[in-house]
Amino acid sequence: MNLPGNGIRTRLRAAAFALLPLLALTACGSGGGAPAVAGAQVSSAPADDPVAGVQTVDSVAALLPAEVRKTGTLRVGGSVGSPPAAYYPNGQDKPPAGQDIDIADAVAKVLGVKLERQDASFETILPALGSGKYDFGTGNFGVTTERLKTIDFVTYINDGQGFAVKTGNSTLTTQVSDLTQLCGLTIGTGAGTTFEKTLAAQKGVCAAAGKKPFEVKVFSETGAVTTALQQGRIDVVMSTINGLRHQAAQPAAQTTFLGEYHRLDVGFAFKKGSPLTPALQAAVNELIRNGTYARILKKWGTTASAIDTSQINPAEHT
Repeated sequence: MNLPGNGIRTRLRAAAFALLPLLALTACGSGGGAPAVAGAQVSSAPADDPVAGVQTVDSVAALLPAEVRKTGTLRVGGSVGSPPAAYYPNGQDKPPAGQDIDIADAVAKVLGVKLERQDASFETILPALGSGKYDFGTGNFGVTTERLKTIDFVTYINDGQGFAVKTGNSTLTTQVSDLTQLCGLTIGTGAGTTFEKTLAAQKGVCAAAGKKPFEVKVFSETGAVTTALQQGRIDVVMSTINGLRHQAAQPAAQTTFLGEYHRLDVGFAFKKGSPLTPALQAAVNELIRNGTYARILKKWGTTASAIDTSQINPAEHT
């Protein structure tokens, strides 16, 4: 971006840097997340630690393959970006926090194993599962029919797709229930997400309705979509329900959440046929049973997305 004046460039860089911890959901798989807006600050992590008291459950740990029980570790590739899912409240040189972090850590404690966590960009995690680089992946991965062809899922929350605009936007002011409401607008979203796929699959709806098509701009980095929203280069953001709702609740963010568009189950992702899924499903269900799961969701303000029981490879919501 070529802008006159070093002062302007410096202020824009500083604003974009401040937003990064709030943005990561745009890369998330159920889709994406909540791009933060200029002036937003890093959210501190809630003090409650519902994971601290979680104990190993031998009957659940016994479901792990013998090799994993022997090594005592699981390798997880995780996409870290913004609250409430996963973000860096104290900088990238400190441990990440968030709902996904807490649930994964609690599952590991039930199983009696340690997690070897590797941060990764969202779009690289699913392909890496097949190569064996990770045992499983996290990144707000939504369960879709297409993904079920090559990926196994163990569900742990119900999130989905939503829209948000910059506060004060007068072009789009109501909940989006039909994509024809977006005709003529420019939509920003994350690369490799269900949002991108949904928009691509429905690109003909405006022409069919006799309206000007919507334009989709895809961003690999979460800071870029936020800058685009603030600068008016996009009109609306499509991302995760929980991420956009959380962001809009922060006064400094200056975004308005337009409501839910489509719900999706979200799960840990595994290569197809992984022997790990029964153990992780049982671990999630143990957390639901003993109340730890409810405490984690309460901590991160996502109680409305709770599931009653974890499933392996449920059908996509229609």
